[in-house]
Amino acid sequence: MTSLVHGDVLLAIAGMTAVTLSLRLGGYFLMSYVTVTPRVRRMLDALPGSVIAAAVLPVALQGGVVAIVAVLLAMLAMYLSRSDMVAIVIGVGAAALLRAVGLG
Repeated sequence: MTSLVHGDVLLAIAGMTAVTLSLRLGGYFLMSYVTVTPRVRRMLDALPGSVIAAAVLPVALQGGVVAIVAVLLAMLAMYLSRSDMVAIVIGVGAAALLRAVGLG
């Protein structure tokens, strides 16, 4: 069994940590120069949904009909229940059920 605690691995982790921290702090620093107008507020409010869509859409399209149906059912569950956990359970359950019956 090989050990993952090598200098190269630790250096890579430290580098990724530094980049992540600098990006997060840089965002706060740069936003201190932005005047939050109603238009900017609307953009900031829409940002989380855009990030979720950008992460989920390629996976759904690659996963075929089962993934698309699961995502649509999860969206419907989220709309009706306003609960993240309910939407996750519905989406994952739908995907599992559809795959169990032979779709996809």
